[in-house]
Amino acid sequence: MNSATTQGKAALELDGLRKSFGKTEIIRGVDLSIGDGERHAIIGPNGAGKSTLFNLITGRFPSTSGKVRLNGQDLAGLAPFQINRMGLSRSFQITNIFPKMTVFENVRCSLLWARGYKYSFWHMVSRAPDLTEAAEAILEQINLTERRDLPAGVLSYAEQRALEIGITMAGGANVIMLDEPTAGMSHSETDYIVDLIRKVTEGKTLIMVEHDMGVVFGLADRISVLVYGEIIATGRPEEVRANPKVQEAYLGAALEAEH
Repeated sequence: MNSATTQGKAALELDGLRKSFGKTEIIRGVDLSIGDGERHAIIGPNGAGKSTLFNLITGRFPSTSGKVRLNGQDLAGLAPFQINRMGLSRSFQITNIFPKMTVFENVRCSLLWARGYKYSFWHMVSRAPDLTEAAEAILEQINLTERRDLPAGVLSYAEQRALEIGITMAGGANVIMLDEPTAGMSHSETDYIVDLIRKVTEGKTLIMVEHDMGVVFGLADRISVLVYGEIIATGRPEEVRANPKVQEAYLGAALEAEH
């Protein structure tokens, strides 16, 4: 459990957030406040709108109405790259890495903008000791130092997910969003990724969508349950587990599926 509490400053606030595609309303007035340093899981059945909600927060989709605020700043009209530079980074359900580049090069590339290199074509990144040092530190943190010089495409699935988490961290974001980080993994791979997430998000705000209830209840400080585009409950894991509305709408079937 993260030592941070949900009291005080909010890292992310959603206020009356709605999203429609044509006449179909997918997100139906979501209100949510996630505290600075909190680990927050968003769960719900397939089709509940979880990925759409992630895309609204990160600027991939414009909202129909409502507001998203990151550390108190309204994100309306900002592109994903602008939101990223304000301190929010995300991973995706499908792993996004450069498979032909080495593991080290993937991490180093993700550090460039945050380290001030931007559109600097006259710098040789191989001669930038600060980049090398920072990339090496991330590789050590995600347990991929021994894989440093391998093409990223030859890593195991769990290692590729670990690399993507490292890339997500590299920009220095304080708010990390992970979309189903353990999807498709064995129990041992899941344990590896959960331990990694717990380590690398210490002191940061974590927001994750996850179907594995063992992962959710093991990592989250608070949980929100999204059903048909609406949050029907938010609370500590034990509160959500005991909530009759949640059990009826989702959690009972999800927990049975785990066994």
